[in-house]
Amino acid sequence: MLEIEGKSVLITGGGSGLGEAMARHLSACGAKVTITGRRADKIAEVAKALGCAEVAGDVAVAQDRQMMIDAAVQHGGGRLDALVNNAGNMYRGKLTELEEARLLEIFHTNVVGAMMLTGLAVPHLARTAGSVLFLGSGHTRRAFPGASPYAATKAAVQTLTQVLGAELGEQGIRVNCIIPGGIVTELNVRAGLLSEHEANDRQRAMLPMQALNRIGSGQDIAEAAEYLIRAEWVTGAILDVDGGLGLGVTRA
Repeated sequence: MLEIEGKSVLITGGGSGLGEAMARHLSACGAKVTITGRRADKIAEVAKALGCAEVAGDVAVAQDRQMMIDAAVQHGGGRLDALVNNAGNMYRGKLTELEEARLLEIFHTNVVGAMMLTGLAVPHLARTAGSVLFLGSGHTRRAFPGASPYAATKAAVQTLTQVLGAELGEQGIRVNCIIPGGIVTELNVRAGLLSEHEANDRQRAMLPMQALNRIGSGQDIAEAAEYLIRAEWVTGAILDVDGGLGLGVTRA
């Protein structure tokens, strides 16, 4: 297993939710973390608290993507060891009511932006035998009506993991994906137009759909991210970290 201490890690969407949890954990492990996000104030707040570098920007914007890579390489002392494609957006709705412009927007952020950013990272990751980590979703394991736009982008990300794992392996770059279960994040609350209390109630209501009777946390995902960044002989893996949500159980 590789050591995480001193590794240069770029995490998109690091200002809240799972991105912040991964940044916090990896920073505590000694990694040189750079976080990005569209909200400059949130990114600055998290970066100050964790002592990591920050870049305010949008993965859907080409010049912002280059700034992200450049900042991470600079903060990492001239190297990049891992890219965590965590930034994303959510769009829900009935199939007959979906707007094409909003569909294209979510695919641009969740899929196209991540692909293009990964392409920019490849020369740096090839020099360090580094890794790419995508964040999938339990929406590809359990079908929830009204979630087709978001689920489709995450299904694309899972397929990308395996195709890019095969494509980039020759350069020594590993590509893996985590599928988180039902964890309340700021994105879930904002996209679902819920209060935090309502979001927590919804999460507790999902417990009978899990094999394990415990609510997940960002730390669960962060520990899985550390493993996949460190694991030298793992690529193309899609790791479910969901308490057994994807198993299809229904407990009384």
